[in-house]
Amino acid sequence: MLSIVSTPIGNLGDITLRSIETLKKCDAIVCEDTRVTGSLLKALDIEKKEFISCHGYTDDKKIDYIIGRLEKGEHLVLVSDAGTPGISDPGYKLVSKIDPSLMEALPGPSAFLAALSISGLPINQFLYTGFPPLKKGRQTLFKSFEEEERTIVLYESVHRIEKTLCEIADALVEQPERKVVICRELTKMHEETVHSTVATLKEAAASITKKGEFAIVIGPNR
Repeated sequence: MLSIVSTPIGNLGDITLRSIETLKKCDAIVCEDTRVTGSLLKALDIEKKEFISCHGYTDDKKIDYIIGRLEKGEHLVLVSDAGTPGISDPGYKLVSKIDPSLMEALPGPSAFLAALSISGLPINQFLYTGFPPLKKGRQTLFKSFEEEERTIVLYESVHRIEKTLCEIADALVEQPERKVVICRELTKMHEETVHSTVATLKEAAASITKKGEFAIVIGPNR
């Protein structure tokens, strides 16, 4: 069995009881960064486990090795560095090749869902786009937001947050009253939520603290 376990995105208290028990009982943990997962186990007072690294550069041979262990009857856990595995991390590459009957999902924290819930924008329908492309397709993506009638949520790193917000403002310049919410360091000590409109987005981009991880929520075109 492969248990897909969601881990905290900042606040350790967000780990579920079921996730803790699963981490304790499993044979090994498949993870992005063994140091990050090691720190999590230490904080949860869980004894050391065997780690199997699985990241963006993991090849098919490694995937086959993990599947082989599952087929032998081992209980493995898949975690990401933070949040729900498979969402903007390489976990999907492994999950896509495993028999669904050998997997179970343990729900938990996800940054984009937390951002949507705190945004105050309609979320009965939404579009999640992950991290924007670094180069090719970037402007096309932002321009496509112009006609989107669902709330949009995306991630951005601290290194590109100001640039991305300014580019979104330029792409949506004809919709100055459209709402934008910038969420920083969700669930952490210095959590910050900034409400803006397209018209004031560049000012917000310049003034927001440039530390941590960001989720951007853009209201629908209505």
